[in-house]
Amino acid sequence: MAKFLKGNELNSELEKIFDDAKGDIILISPYIKLLDRYKASLLTKLQAHDLKITVLFGKNEDDMSKSMKQEDFDFFKQFPNIEIRFENRLHAKYYANESKAILTSMNLYGFSHDNNIEAGILMEKSTMAAFTGSKNLEDDTWKYFTTVLDQAELLFEKKPIYEKRNILSSTKYVNSEITVDKLSDFFNNKAYSKVFKKSASIKNDRPVEVLREKTGYCIRTGKKIPFNLEKPMDYEAFKMWNKYKNPDFPEKYCHFSGEESNGETSVKKPILNKNWKAAKEKFNL
Repeated sequence: MAKFLKGNELNSELEKIFDDAKGDIILISPYIKLLDRYKASLLTKLQAHDLKITVLFGKNEDDMSKSMKQEDFDFFKQFPNIEIRFENRLHAKYYANESKAILTSMNLYGFSHDNNIEAGILMEKSTMAAFTGSKNLEDDTWKYFTTVLDQAELLFEKKPIYEKRNILSSTKYVNSEITVDKLSDFFNNKAYSKVFKKSASIKNDRPVEVLREKTGYCIRTGKKIPFNLEKPMDYEAFKMWNKYKNPDFPEKYCHFSGEESNGETSVKKPILNKNWKAAKEKFNL
């Protein structure tokens, strides 16, 4: 059975797909920015470890944050049984549970919901088809998008862990384990780059060249890292610094020499004054 959807009815049926799901929720959309009403519906499944959520997004291969924001990734990764995949060629939008699906023009994105003229087709699995073995539209779309999902790149996976409860092989849910996580690294590295994206400058305001192949030292830990006045810390130290983001906070080491600085270096001033001339000559600053 197929039903044409538009306007508020489209959004209402999408929420029902979330609410009625027992075994699967599939979300396929090039762009994802969840409305609060969708989050509220999905959160009713937060403890449902036996329900698998599969998310596929696409576009913006060079910067995936333009297709999915970190806040939505953080929302999804709290679920106990979920995988997130990426397909750069994705343009289709498809939302489903184990019994019905919507094929639509609407992205899972607030702007689409509020500003665009959207429509879709609601498809439900036919009970009669299950008995007769005949195929329907929902079967064809499910099969197609299952193939699309299988071929997409897996970026995040969190799977439930079970233990045997008794000799009859009854199982008990213990917890969930993250088995694949490429998205956390992406968003963490993006945050690091964003904070330091503005080039430092010297007396004549000429941008300092980023020299990734030259050796420097983390101004907080003293570890060897690429010499880069824009990023004078290793990533772990940066995460600590990023909680307060004080560019004048006193640090322990000189980014150029690695020697103790006794608080005379900082993110804003990573090289000791006495070493600045040598650093300019060595790295052609």
